[in-house]
Amino acid sequence: MGVEIRESPVSDAEFEAMQVFVHDYLEASVVNEDEGGRMRWYPWHSAAYRFNHIMNVVELATDIAREEGANVDVTRVAALFHDIAKLEADQDVHAEEGARIAREYLTTHCDYPQSFVDEVCTAVEDHSYQGPLSDLSLETQCLIEADLLDKVGANGTALMLLRMGYESRTHMDAAEMVGRVLERGRDAAERVESDTAESVVHQRLKRVKWFKEWLESEVAMMGDSDAELSPGMEKELDDEVDD
Repeated sequence: MGVEIRESPVSDAEFEAMQVFVHDYLEASVVNEDEGGRMRWYPWHSAAYRFNHIMNVVELATDIAREEGANVDVTRVAALFHDIAKLEADQDVHAEEGARIAREYLTTHCDYPQSFVDEVCTAVEDHSYQGPLSDLSLETQCLIEADLLDKVGANGTALMLLRMGYESRTHMDAAEMVGRVLERGRDAAERVESDTAESVVHQRLKRVKWFKEWLESEVAMMGDSDAELSPGMEKELDDEVDD
C-alpha cells in the first residue's frame, strides 16, 4: 500500500515566516522575563537553546512523518510551535498556551483550511501527553517521538556535560551523567511507536553507550563514581523529560 501524496498547503516562504515569528516570540519572552514563570537562569532555557531544540524537533518530526505516511505539513508546523510558550508559561500549561498562539498566528497570518489549523493546534496541545502514543493522531505521535529523540544521543550528551559545568561538577562525574542520557534514551525507546523513531533511538543509544564505555576505559576510577544529582538538577531533568 503506497503512501498518500498530499498537496502541501504551506509554502517555503510561509514556513520561513513562521520560523521568524517563533524565534522573535522566544526572544521577546526572555526580554519580558519578569512576567514569565520558567527557570530562565538555566542557560538551556534561553531563547537560543529553545529555538535550537524546536528546529531539531522540526527536522526529526518531518523525517518521521515522511517515513510513516503522516501529514508532513501538519507535523512540521506543529513541531515549530510546540514550545513557543515554553519561556513564558508554566510547564503544565505551556502546551495549551502554545496551541493558542499557533491558532492565532495561523488564522490571522495565513489562509489555511480550518481542518488544517485544528490538526496543528491539537498536535501542539497534546505534545506533552504522557499516555500511550497510539491514543493520538499520527501527526501528534510523530511530534512527540521527535521531542523525545532530541533529548537522547549526542545532543543529549552534550547538554548533560554542559550542565556539569554549570553545576560546578568535576569531570569524574561525566560517566554517571552520560548514564542519565542512556536512561532517558531507554525510556524513549519504550514510548516510541513508529519503526522510524525506534530505529533512530536505538542508533543514538548505541552512540551514547559507546561514549560512556570510552570514558570509563580511559579515566581511572571513572566507573566507580557514585555521584548524586543535586535536587535542583533532578527537578530540571524531570521538567525536560516532561516536555
